[in-house]
Order: sequence, then structure tokens, then C-alpha cells
Amino acid sequence: MMDILLSAKSLNLPDWWICAGFVRSKIWDTLHNFNERSPIPDIDVIYFEPTNINKMEEKGFEEMLMALMPNIPWSVMNEARMHIHSNMSPYSSSVDAISKFPETATALGVKLDGKDNVILTAPCGINDVVNLEVKPTPYFKDYKKRVEIYEGRITKKNWKSTWYKLKVFHINTSL
Repeated sequence: MMDILLSAKSLNLPDWWICAGFVRSKIWDTLHNFNERSPIPDIDVIYFEPTNINKMEEKGFEEMLMALMPNIPWSVMNEARMHIHSNMSPYSSSVDAISKFPETATALGVKLDGKDNVILTAPCGINDVVNLEVKPTPYFKDYKKRVEIYEGRITKKNWKSTWYKLKVFHINTSL
């Protein structure tokens, strides 16, 4: 994990974080006493740069990371443009974007400071992830379209098939 963090840091991206499954899965693996890390479909590197929201810039960063660590499934996203993709209001920062991820247990990010100390951001807290609870973030709780996205992700991700101790909380889809 440290090599992945150091590679991402080497890009010097503004307001960068590695988020979501990279953090969540490690916590859940540890709490399930797994000897090996569960496979992760991608490593989500996010950053916030509102002056250049060209998607090709992100692809260039992915290529740089692939050159450093070719066996890692990198995904780089500028959160300054993701509101367009997600049809939401613009984010003010990467942490603002993380706070609007669908699940509280996924709304996590890590990065390295100038001395390579690991820094965690958890805008929705860490209680749910460490208590093995999957719940919607406040942003995804009350609006029908977002509720449907949350419920769809729960079905698609099927996390309980890997982490059997999870408690998944569903929300009323008739909002």
C-alpha cells in the first residue's frame, strides 16, 4: 500500500487522495482476519484541479502511474469535473467529493504528507467502516435517484460475498 501511495504522491497532484476500496477493503480484510488482501478492481486516485477539467489529463496521469507500477489497475479522476459526469452540483474540493460518495464505509481517503506520514480523511466518520456497516452517506439517503444508485451498488458490489460479517442497511426505495 505504501508503494501505491508513494507513486500517487510522485505526481504532485493538487488535493490528491487515494480513496474508496483501497482504504475500505484493507479495513474489512483486517477485521475479517484475512491473511491476504482481497482483490481490488481499481485504485482510485482523485485530485481537485478546477482550471483543467480535460479528461485526457487524467488519462495522462494514469499512464504515468502505469509506468511506475504497471500491475496496478489505476483510475485517476479530477473531482473538479466529476459533478458533470454525476449530474450533481460542483464539488469544492476532493474531500467534499468524498463526502458525497454513496456509502459511508467508502467515503474514505488516504494520502501522504510531506514527510510521508499517512493522512486519513473520513468526512462521514469511521464508525461504519470499523463496525462493518454499509450505510448510505447523508447525500445519498433522501433523494429517489440517489437511493436507487446506492441500492444498485449494494447489489452490484455484493460485498457480503467477500466480507461475510458485513451488515448492509437498505433504504426505502419508494421515496
